Amino acid sequence: MLTGKQKRFLRAEAHHLTPIFQVGKGGVNENMITQIKEALEVRELIKVAILQNNSDDKHEVAEDLAAGAGAELVQLIGHTVVLYKESREHKTIKLP
Repeated sequence: MLTGKQKRFLRAEAHHLTPIFQVGKGGVNENMITQIKEALEVRELIKVAILQNNSDDKHEVAEDLAAGAGAELVQLIGHTVVLYKESREHKTIKLP
């Protein structure tokens, strides 16, 4: 679990990132979860956009993404989800 201080730090780090995945009408699926896991291993911190045509509750989508990828949900702001997972080989982010 992340502390409040760590989440604040990660939110600041994620501020300049652009979403690299989009959750659309199809919702969250296995293929997307696999790709997000791979991206988290390389980047550690990613943003995912929830598109307007997605009819699911955005909080549920955020929880599904975090649980599926085994990542921490750093933030859900508007329709953008920020996820963090410590990388095994590509560790670049040093948490406070």
